Amino acid sequence: MGRVTERRRVLRIRGGAVNTRPDTLVAEEPLEIRLNGRPIAITMRTPGDDFALAAGFLVSEGVLAAASDVRNIVYCAGATEDGRNTYNVVDVQLAPGVEVPDISLERNVYTTSSCGLCGKASLDAVRTTARFPIADAPPLRIAPELLSLLPVRLREAQKVFDSTGGLHAAALFTEDGELLDVREDVGRHNAVDKLVGRALREGLLPLERAVLLVSGRASFELAQKAVMAGIPVLAAVSAPSSLAVDLAAETGLTLVGFLRGPDMNVYAGEHRIDVKAP
Repeated sequence: MGRVTERRRVLRIRGGAVNTRPDTLVAEEPLEIRLNGRPIAITMRTPGDDFALAAGFLVSEGVLAAASDVRNIVYCAGATEDGRNTYNVVDVQLAPGVEVPDISLERNVYTTSSCGLCGKASLDAVRTTARFPIADAPPLRIAPELLSLLPVRLREAQKVFDSTGGLHAAALFTEDGELLDVREDVGRHNAVDKLVGRALREGLLPLERAVLLVSGRASFELAQKAVMAGIPVLAAVSAPSSLAVDLAAETGLTLVGFLRGPDMNVYAGEHRIDVKAP
């Protein structure tokens, strides 16, 4: 199986001094996701937590809602012409009675580390029906002061980033700021899928009292993944897209962007941010 990091020789120039040295890079390999033996998606990812990634992807597609929906997840032996198992093809086998949706590579469901899910037939196809409508009762309330601490806690938990500097990260926190889980990947959408997939397999969905923090921007796809997992708060250290804000407003998701120290913008779901009146 591919490693999380790899070593490459580089020419290093610093202050006019030139030398050669090995450098540590984050690994990137393709992963084909199959559903009951049928290819449905290809993503470029950092190897590791592949079963969780596949499960989380299928949660965001509206296929899975509970661990009992899955009969088995396996690597496909003989994935190449010479019969080798590359550990880059995963087959998710549904439990009896679970409906198999109409998603396949023929619908151009293709993911990349840069943009996530691309090329769906229409915007309506992207707007997957939520299995867990956001209904935190009583509504989660989180102070801006607590939110401001989360990026530091996320950064401290990024083990592979320290050696490569080339990974996105996503983390789940409790409403009290306790770190529940963190995943790293070359694709931020993959990192979120790994989190959600792990939660699914541990029977924790919906994540109705959790805060999701992502290390980059908040795209529509990441907002949808939060909604599909029942997560009420999504925070990002960078900007959200307009469509992410629209989706958050439609679904009741609290969306926070530009979370940097004590500063942040709240784009939707302000009722969950415990702001003291001036």
